[in-house]
Parts: sequence; C-alpha cells; structure tokens
Amino acid sequence: MTSSRWAEHAACRSTDPDELFTPGAAQHQAKTVCTGCTVRTECLAEALDERIEFGIWGGMTERERRALLRRRPDVSSWQRVLNDARQAFEQSTAS
Repeated sequence: MTSSRWAEHAACRSTDPDELFTPGAAQHQAKTVCTGCTVRTECLAEALDERIEFGIWGGMTERERRALLRRRPDVSSWQRVLNDARQAFEQSTAS
C-alpha cells in the first residue's frame, strides 16, 4: 500500500479529527481509536519519518513519538523498520 493511500483504510477516517488532537491525559483515550487499525504501522511510520509533532498517529502520542525518536536517532526510515518488525511478528505467529 502506497503512503498516499493508507489513510483510506484507517480506523480513524470517520472520526472527528479534533478527537485525535487532544491535550494531556485525553490523548490516552484518543489512542483507543487506533486499536486494531489495519494501517497502524503505516500511520506511525509516516508520523515518525515526517516528524509530525501533534496528534495521535499510529497509536502513539506526541510525547511517545518524541521519546522513540530520541532513543533511536540512527533510524533513517521508520517505514522500513516498522514493516520489518511487522513481518517478523507475523512470521513468528504463523508458526
């Protein structure tokens, strides 16, 4: 799925966008929209690769994404890292 088309399949596509851009503790409730989303990985990768600062993306808050970026400054493509991790997980659960 190309990066320009993943949003068409997002669980949040029919959600009020303001719900995903809430402050503070309300963000943890907003993250529940991402639970079970089929394009969660693509969403998170875009937010990390593009350094999107605000809102819930791929089930992570702004603070969580910033912390991840600080822990892994060596990553040049989160899309590749997250896709590889998803494939490894899917292979391990298929066995």
